[in-house]
Amino acid sequence: MTELQIYFSDYFHVPPDTIENAGAFNVSLINDLPLFIDPFLLFNSEDAEYQALHGGIIKYLRFLRDKSVQGGITVSLLKNWYMFSEVKETWLGFSRKGNKGSGLGLEFARALDASLNSIFSDFGKEKVARGSHLEKVCLIRDKVGRDNISDFTTNLIKEYLLTFTQTFARDHLRADQIKKFRVERVRFNYLTESWDRADFELPAFEDSFVILTPRDMLTRDDTWINRRDLLGSYEQIAKALPDDQLRAQVNNYFYQILPKDAKEEEYKAAVADVFRRYPQLIEYYIRMKEDEGDQAQAISSERVKETEYLFIKKLVEFTQTLAAQTSFYATPPDTLTESRERVAFLKSVIEDKGGYRLFYVDGKPIKREVDVQILFRLAWYATPSDVSPEANAGRGPVDFKISRGAKDKTLVEFKLASNKQLKRNLEKQVAIYEKAHDTSKSLKVILYFSEAEYQSVQKVLKELGLANDTSIILIDARSDNKPSASKA
Repeated sequence: MTELQIYFSDYFHVPPDTIENAGAFNVSLINDLPLFIDPFLLFNSEDAEYQALHGGIIKYLRFLRDKSVQGGITVSLLKNWYMFSEVKETWLGFSRKGNKGSGLGLEFARALDASLNSIFSDFGKEKVARGSHLEKVCLIRDKVGRDNISDFTTNLIKEYLLTFTQTFARDHLRADQIKKFRVERVRFNYLTESWDRADFELPAFEDSFVILTPRDMLTRDDTWINRRDLLGSYEQIAKALPDDQLRAQVNNYFYQILPKDAKEEEYKAAVADVFRRYPQLIEYYIRMKEDEGDQAQAISSERVKETEYLFIKKLVEFTQTLAAQTSFYATPPDTLTESRERVAFLKSVIEDKGGYRLFYVDGKPIKREVDVQILFRLAWYATPSDVSPEANAGRGPVDFKISRGAKDKTLVEFKLASNKQLKRNLEKQVAIYEKAHDTSKSLKVILYFSEAEYQSVQKVLKELGLANDTSIILIDARSDNKPSASKA
């Protein structure tokens, strides 16, 4: 039977229960899993150490604010103080290629610096909210998301995570599984206004190390305080404003800028404009989220368990069955055959093993191609092929290139049935990719979330003469035709 080496527990031969009992999450060492550190879980925790970590984040933001107010921040200081590489050793986030995310670039640095003179100017002097929150920066600017917030938080609590992992390693790993590493940018030195490095004994993996993260810091899909929720809470916030004059001004401005017969996107744009015009409303939103904070831990814990159940438990169960009972892991004759088998595996996990639940939050589908791409990447172990996500041959990136040398290459593209460019992609884009990568072999995988989407895909395939094309594989991610969660 093929030995599975997908997760930390597999590679370091530690029982998953040992990792869970230590309070850590059992990460994949093949690809990042879509989990994030939520700073609100630190703020709202009863653990004094977690509260101190959140206090440290706010202290650093105050330092940045004071420097920003003084002016004269050069590009080099922006890079040193605001820009952080992703802490890839945690193996968390939204990377389709191993654990190499983009980190916090110059766009985030400039967005945060600009915010420090506006929405962050009252840090520590909030009149409505009970505390200060990093997440404010994502509430005004729509290009700052949960991954940016998580990366910033992870970097600022990096010393805690390293110490947490070092303790686990010393307690549960063999001496030959641990190495001493010098780690850069461990803590910020306010005297020298620079970053200190330090040595830690950590789990050694390939030419680097692994950082374990406490489960109760993690969430999936979004931080508790987030822009989507802010925009969706506008009417509730506006009605609850205790200041009659402010409420009247806000309502008057909103209806002035809202187009007649506004569509959903126009409504959202008007709401966003109100929050930009009256940033004090953000404080009322944050206070509302603080008051509902007891729900944050429970919801995040449930989402972490769901991720663990589907990405780890069900995936491992199915792969063990395949390894024990079939020749699935025997080397297929070529990459096209192997790719087709891996897609069939993914299709079975989603349709028959409860995997469709990965794509739903509060019963509603969250349609992201990246989710299915991560699940697909986790299926590629025990393979002689090279699996390259986001392969780019000069005509744009293809989702995956599976290759065994220059003469045997298969491309795999994932699309949502709801994608408005689906027909164009099937008609032209795939052929362009095949030519660019010098191959005639490809698979197109399409996810649908409703009967209407399924019928729409069938119509497109019929119009293109592709109804019987075996290179096109449909995956049913509907929730209304699956067993209940208790049976899945």
